[in-house]
Amino acid sequence: KCHLSFLSILTLTLTFNLNLTFCIKFIRNKIRTMVDESTKKTLSNIPLLRTKAGPREKELWVQRLKEEYQSLIKYVQNNKDADNDWFRLESNKEGTKWFGKCWFIHELLKYEFDVEFDIPITYPTTAPEIALPELDGKTAKMYRGGKICLSDHFKPLWARNVPKFGIGHAMALGLGPWLAVEIPDLIAKGVISYKEKTEK
Repeated sequence: KCHLSFLSILTLTLTFNLNLTFCIKFIRNKIRTMVDESTKKTLSNIPLLRTKAGPREKELWVQRLKEEYQSLIKYVQNNKDADNDWFRLESNKEGTKWFGKCWFIHELLKYEFDVEFDIPITYPTTAPEIALPELDGKTAKMYRGGKICLSDHFKPLWARNVPKFGIGHAMALGLGPWLAVEIPDLIAKGVISYKEKTEK
């Protein structure tokens, strides 16, 4: 028979808990490293911006808009070159309202959605709130009006990179990951379907 003293059991329990804690920390660090590496790879495809100006700063805003378009054009071209083209955007004359299409390929089928957002008055300190209006109310990861919920990782990353981050970065680090997580889930639940999209 095996007799374990209270002290032995306590020692084994503590050892197990310490090992479990170590494993959890190790996994978290691995995930964080993977996220950071993925983020760095994504960012390398998008030119950074220089001018810190919002819509109220007329002359500087013109310069900022020029940088936004240059950055977006380069990012879209890099996506095309990598066979990863997934959105189109255009704006009103003032560059304060943006709209277009984004799409997600799932099991070789293309699901396309309207995308829109306004530039905040406090931009670029505040990131734009990207919306997919037709998905409004179809997922918990969305605010009223179809505005997507951005990850906890996104907001501090944006804050650390003002004014270098622009619209292209919001699409890549905000909308891109959201589509990758939410669209397959919505398809699996039958909330959206390929047939519905092609009939429109």
